[in-house]
Amino acid sequence: MTSVFADANRVQKSLRTFAASSTGAWFFSRTAHHLDRALARATKGRKTVAGVLFGVPTVLLTTTGAKTGQPRCVPVLGVPYGAFLGLIASNWGQATHPAWYYNLKANPDAEVSVDGTAHPVRARLATPAERDEIWSAGLAYYPGWRNYEVRAGSRHIEAFVLDRRTP
Repeated sequence: MTSVFADANRVQKSLRTFAASSTGAWFFSRTAHHLDRALARATKGRKTVAGVLFGVPTVLLTTTGAKTGQPRCVPVLGVPYGAFLGLIASNWGQATHPAWYYNLKANPDAEVSVDGTAHPVRARLATPAERDEIWSAGLAYYPGWRNYEVRAGSRHIEAFVLDRRTP
């Protein structure tokens, strides 16, 4: 996981600032996931748009759809936490949780690909103390989450703890 969690360069840090703005969040929330599919496919899951452009610790999360039962793959920022990872359900600061939040609540067994290597995981909603720890650690990678928290309004941005599991 070392290469995924490397420090960002100056350009990446500038792009992080743009992504945290209202305009940047609007733009990337509508475009990044489309580009991510192509880039992840081309690099066998080793690269994502957010990882390349922003230098943030991005992983590919595959969940089971809460309504459809179909596999759903989405790039998310992974925060090293506990024995494996934490995830922050910011949804770019929108008023609703991201779809993967509902998918994990309905079906906690998922898969996370880090640098192209898949890891079976079990997700659970973080306790308030764990959420605060994941949040603090995440802000070190992406301070833009502070802006998302403000834009989310009354919605409390939750976090998940991912623990590795045996397939």
